[in-house]
Amino acid sequence: MSAKVLLLVGTKKGLFLFTSPDRRRWTASGPFQPGREVNHAVFDSRTGRIFATAKDSWFGCEVVSSPDLGGHWESATLNPKFAESSGLKLERIWHIEPGRAAEKGVLYAGVAPAALFRSEDNGQTWGEVTTLTAHPTRDKWHPGAGGLCLHSIVVDHSHSTRMFTGISAVGVFRSEDGGQVWETANRGTRAEFQPDKYPEFGQCVHKLLLSGGANPVLYQQNHCGVYRSANGGRAWNEITAGLPSDFGFPLALHPRESETLYVLPLQGAEFRCPPGRKLRVFRSRDSGKRWTALSKGLPADDFYGGVYREGMASDTLDPAGIYFGTNNGKVFNSDDEGESWRMLADNLPPVFSVSAAEIQ
Repeated sequence: MSAKVLLLVGTKKGLFLFTSPDRRRWTASGPFQPGREVNHAVFDSRTGRIFATAKDSWFGCEVVSSPDLGGHWESATLNPKFAESSGLKLERIWHIEPGRAAEKGVLYAGVAPAALFRSEDNGQTWGEVTTLTAHPTRDKWHPGAGGLCLHSIVVDHSHSTRMFTGISAVGVFRSEDGGQVWETANRGTRAEFQPDKYPEFGQCVHKLLLSGGANPVLYQQNHCGVYRSANGGRAWNEITAGLPSDFGFPLALHPRESETLYVLPLQGAEFRCPPGRKLRVFRSRDSGKRWTALSKGLPADDFYGGVYREGMASDTLDPAGIYFGTNNGKVFNSDDEGESWRMLADNLPPVFSVSAAEIQ
């Protein structure tokens, strides 16, 4: 393996970086942005720059970036901010997503209260995508337990103007024209907590991702099950059968196999730990028709931790590496697509996010 794996682990008390030449020997650095909540961090392969969210209890939140793997950090010159006339106040930046390879300098950020921001200058300045904020359903959006947050941003790299967002507890929105017009994309997803179990919107999507491969498939882990869509979110099929619960937050996809996905179920909204207190990752290689529990090397008894929505990731190597971090400060990795696991780190602050990249 010629490239090194870079693992970015956002926590309640800063960002930690782990690098490895073989996914077995790891070198740690950090914490960067110490004492600040890092909900998400990502390596932008177009520029070699790390982007991270950073929230301070006193001074609020901002986007920060590093051009040299944490050696130096810069703050955005104009952070995501609502217009004063909106009456909205930025609460948290949840996610940062790089644009397409051809979109030099373009990045997106999802925030709470739910809104999408875009940068066209490598994260230096950010502007609100007001077409989503002004969606005609907005006055009927309601928050989930974590607030009204736009936490998932999917840029369709096979389509030059298609993208998706996931909002709790509102659902999925799709744009076919680069964000000028947005439409709800929730047909077939349940909302058990609503009088109408299959509303146009009001579902609580927990994580949304688009697969690689020749025929990309959308997947989501929802408050009420796991779903797939092979037609760009126009309709969803539930694929929860075979899992020990229909509740969970994280989701990871195989980098090349569009039918392979990973989830980590939790017992339920009221008791957010693995079913039976056994830490297991579930993998499907056929788009959710069958699920296999993967637990070799993971705690088998009395595990009371959970995994947040950004807490699971995959790399692009062969075989693919799978990673996840827990809210009791543990990070696990598999270098054989989930067949076996090792503890990569322990005693970290609660882990909010995990993302992987390859660097030279």
